[in-house]
Amino acid sequence: MVLHMATDPVASSASKQSRLLRPQAAADQPGFARWLPGLRILRQYQPEWLKHDVVAGLVLATMLVPVGIAYAVASGLPGIYGLYATIIPLLAYALAGPSRILVLGPDSSLAAIILAVVLPLSGSDPLRAIALASAMAIVSGAVCLGAGLIRLGFVTELLSKPIRYGYMNGIALTVLLSQVPKFLGFSVESHGPLRDLWSITDGVINGRVNWTAFLIGAGALATIFALKRSKVVPGLLVAVAGATAIVGVFGLSKSAGVSVLGPLPQGLPSFEIPWINVADFTEVLSGGLAVALISFADTSVLSRAYAARTRAYVDPNQELVGLGAANLAAGLFQGFPISSSSSRTPVAEAAGAKTQLTGVVGALVVALLIVAAPNLLKNLPTSALAAVVIASAIGLIEVQDLIRIYKMQRWEFWLSMLCFAGVAVFGAIPGIALAVIIAVIEFLWDGWRPHSAILGRADGVSGYHDISRYPRARLVPGLVLFRWDAPLFFANAELFQARVIEAAENSPTPVHWVVVTAEPVTSVDVTAADVLSELEKTLKEAGIILSFAELKDPVKDKLKRFGLFTQFGEQSFYPTIGAAVRAYLMSHPVDWVDWEDKHPSAP
Repeated sequence: MVLHMATDPVASSASKQSRLLRPQAAADQPGFARWLPGLRILRQYQPEWLKHDVVAGLVLATMLVPVGIAYAVASGLPGIYGLYATIIPLLAYALAGPSRILVLGPDSSLAAIILAVVLPLSGSDPLRAIALASAMAIVSGAVCLGAGLIRLGFVTELLSKPIRYGYMNGIALTVLLSQVPKFLGFSVESHGPLRDLWSITDGVINGRVNWTAFLIGAGALATIFALKRSKVVPGLLVAVAGATAIVGVFGLSKSAGVSVLGPLPQGLPSFEIPWINVADFTEVLSGGLAVALISFADTSVLSRAYAARTRAYVDPNQELVGLGAANLAAGLFQGFPISSSSSRTPVAEAAGAKTQLTGVVGALVVALLIVAAPNLLKNLPTSALAAVVIASAIGLIEVQDLIRIYKMQRWEFWLSMLCFAGVAVFGAIPGIALAVIIAVIEFLWDGWRPHSAILGRADGVSGYHDISRYPRARLVPGLVLFRWDAPLFFANAELFQARVIEAAENSPTPVHWVVVTAEPVTSVDVTAADVLSELEKTLKEAGIILSFAELKDPVKDKLKRFGLFTQFGEQSFYPTIGAAVRAYLMSHPVDWVDWEDKHPSAP
C-alpha cells in the first residue's frame, strides 16, 4: 500500500527560498564544523567545480604576486612579506571563512595604518619592521576572533556611510601621497600627509625626479586604468610584466638609476612569534585595533555584496572569525595585517571561482614562485609598484555618492569631511580614532536629544498627529498627548521630564491627564525609570495623572521589574491612543466632539 502525501506548493516554495537565503546555521553544526565552514563546503564539494576553481586560482595568482609585493612596500616592509601575507591568510580563510568567493590578503586601505606604526618604530630595520607589523596582525586577529565568538558582528553598522567615506577618502589620500615620491623616482621621509605633500613639492622643485622611473610608472598606471574593465586581459599583470621587461632588457636599473625590487629571498614563511619592545606596545595595540575596525568594515560590506549576488547567506559573526583567523595566521607566519580585496575578489569571480579552493590554488602558486623562481621579479621597478598602489588608492576614493549626500543632508556631508580632515591632518590612526568618536556621538545624538511632539486631532485625518505639522489640529481639553521618539535612557531622561512638564505648563486648558504615546520607546534603563517615578509624583502633586499608550510589552516588563507598574497602576497603561482618549473622556466630561462622530459613515 502506497500513501501519497499532498504537498503545498506555496509552502514548498517558501521552504526552498528559506534554504536558499539562509542555509543551515553554523550553530546547528556539530563540533569544529561550527567554526570551520571550509570543512562543510569540502563535504559538499562537487567534482565539476574543480576545473573552475583551479583555473580561477591560476588567474588569481597573476594578481596576488604583484599586489602583495606592492602593498608590502607601501606598508614600509620588504616585498617578500607581502607574499607571506598572501599565502597563509588565504589558507586560513579557506577553512574558517564563510564566504565561498571572498579573497583576502594585503590591502591598500591598511597600508597607511601599518606604515604609521612601522615607520617611526622600526628605525629602518626590516626585521624589526616585520615584527611590529606581525604583532599588529595578531592584535587585529585576536580582536576580530574574540568579537566573532561573542557575536559582535553588528559593530560596524555603527559606522554610518558618510563616516566610512570620510576616513576611507583620508586613507586613500594618505596612501597616494606616500607613493608619489616612489612614482617620481625619489624618496622622502614620511611624517604624515601634509608634510609629505611639502616634501614632494620640495623634491620636484629641486630636480630630484627620475624621469625614466616616472615614465615607467606612468605607463604602468595608464595600462592599469586602460584595461581596468577588461575581463579578458589582466591590466595589472600586463603593466607589471611590461615594466619589468623594459627595465630588464634595457638595464635601466644601472643606466638610468631606476629603483627595482631585487631578488626575493628563497623559502616559505615559517612559524615565528613576533617579539616587540614593551615601549612599542601602545602604538601596536592602537594600530591593531584600527586595522581590525577597517578590515572588518570593508570585509563585511564586500561579503554581504557578494552574498546577495550569489544568493548565499553569510553570518557576519563567522566572517569576523574567518578574518580573525586569517590575521592571526598572518601574524604568526611572518605576515602583516590583511583584509578582503575589492580588486582580487572580482577577478576570482570573473574567472569562474566556485569555492575557496580558488584561494588555496592561488596561495600554492605563489608559494611555488617563491621556492622555484625567486629572481623572476628582480627587475620589477619600484615606480610600477607605486602605480599599482596608486591605482588601488584611487579606487578607494568616493566622490559621487558624497555629492548625493551633500544634496540630501548637508550636515552628514560635513561630518564626512571632518573625518576626512582628521585622517589627512593627524594621520591614519588618530584620524580613524576621531572617526570612531564622531560615529559614537552621531549614534547617541538622536537618542540624546530626540524629537518629541504634542499630538492633536486633525479633521479628515485618521489618528493623532504632531500639532507642529498640523497647525489646525484640535487638542482634547485637559489632556496632553505627548510623544517621545526615542528609547528612554540615562542621557535623555532629564530632558524627557523637562519636556513633559513644559507641555503640561503650556497647555491652553488646565491639564488633568498626560498620556505618553510610547510606541517609539523601545527601552527604559534604571536612570530613566527613576526619573519616571519622580515625574509621576511631581504631576500627581499638581493634580495630573500620568498614563501611557502603545507601550511595548518588553518595555512594560522592565517597568514591572523596576516596580513602576505597581506605582502607576495597571489602569495607567492603554493599548492604543484612542483607548486612552476614550478613558479620559469617560472620566472627564469636557466639550469635545470628534470629527469622525459627525461623519456620515461613522457608526
